[in-house]
Amino acid sequence: MTSARRPVEPDGGKAPVAATDPLSLVRSRGYAALLLIAAALGVPISAAAFGFLALVNKLQSLTYTDLPKALGFDGTPNWWPVPLLAVAGVLVGPIVRYLPGNGGHEPAHGFVASGPTPTVNLPGVALAALASLGLGAVIGPEAPLIALGSGLAVAALRLARKSFPKQATAVVGASGSFAAISTLLGSPLLGAFLLMEMSGFGGAMLSVVLLPGLLASGVGALIFTGLGSWTGLGTYSLALPDVPHAATPDAAGFGWALLIGAAAALLGVAIRWFSLNLLKVVARRRLTATVLAGVVVGVIALFYAEWTGRTASEVLYSGQSGLGPLLTASAQYSAATLVVLVACKAVAYCVSMAAFRGGPVFPAMFVGAAGGIALSHLPGLDVTAGLAMGVGAMSAAMLKLPMTSLLLATLLLGPDGLTVMPLVIVAVVGAYVLTLRLTPPPAPPATEQDAAAPPSS
Repeated sequence: MTSARRPVEPDGGKAPVAATDPLSLVRSRGYAALLLIAAALGVPISAAAFGFLALVNKLQSLTYTDLPKALGFDGTPNWWPVPLLAVAGVLVGPIVRYLPGNGGHEPAHGFVASGPTPTVNLPGVALAALASLGLGAVIGPEAPLIALGSGLAVAALRLARKSFPKQATAVVGASGSFAAISTLLGSPLLGAFLLMEMSGFGGAMLSVVLLPGLLASGVGALIFTGLGSWTGLGTYSLALPDVPHAATPDAAGFGWALLIGAAAALLGVAIRWFSLNLLKVVARRRLTATVLAGVVVGVIALFYAEWTGRTASEVLYSGQSGLGPLLTASAQYSAATLVVLVACKAVAYCVSMAAFRGGPVFPAMFVGAAGGIALSHLPGLDVTAGLAMGVGAMSAAMLKLPMTSLLLATLLLGPDGLTVMPLVIVAVVGAYVLTLRLTPPPAPPATEQDAAAPPSS
């Protein structure tokens, strides 16, 4: 993950932060050079991110659809995810255990701003994410892309064999992350907002630090669009076609917003608690526990398919490509089927975060969307409002990024997002506040006096 809490100092980093005038930084030659570097690096990094997503998509199709047919099956058997995810565990466990960087950050910990990814860690991050995402783990691609984008940007900067201030290196790393996820969430604005909120940017220098990242994000979006058109593969951008018209919010809608916000907070806290506790078990027995975790996720998908008569793939993967079909075919799902889907996806999400490598965004959105659509079977809630509030509230509960969660839920719906935005705001705020109330505060760091104290008998 990338982090740049201090402003860039293009003239060598000699002036104290408090005494630096933001306008003088923008006018400096060093800052102009930083913008050019960010724009230039946005091209290869966004192309690499596009190739990564294309490879993940190809692996998913190859392992879940093409391979069963090649082995003589008429379709994909319901039990197919069990051995498939066991293989994922066989691959991911050794990568995390033996390669530098542990295959990237632990998804169960959420987004952690820890600076640009060291170059030596990049192979492990890429391989662990490819095995996890390509073979069906319930995890998203955004966290590996953020890590890979920052690492590639800093690695390219070092190829120049020129000394750069530490703050400038951090900003270039952040710009690489901006470029890598420029269209993944549906808009360069959403990707930029995610990185801004998770990194804790603030103060008078906010725009100075963010401009290189926004520029890299814009360049990345152009590259994604161009490559998607040239290859015919699309842009791998989050989108919802044919969104049903949303009704004007009323008193019943605001009541549902409070209820959905509370339910999302309770579910999100439970998922995170179980995932963190399961992570302690997995970390002690990484090789065997990762395989067992894959088998558990596969069995959950098998149970869903056998119980509901639908495909196991609805439980697998991040859910990014499943949001559109879920909304389009929402009338074909009974409320009971949607409840089972929410339960199975949430448990598989919990297990996947403890054992595999990826990000938390898209599974949280899918769980929230399925839950909101399930509640729309009850009076006073239409399907579009239910989906929007579910996505926003569940994202806020899992990510603890309220502004990003609000934008995810509303920009995703196009014009109808403006109609339901008041309801989504209430759901997001309710979920975020209740999540913070239910989450135990972090333990205070040990002091030197505590460290020197003799152990109690």
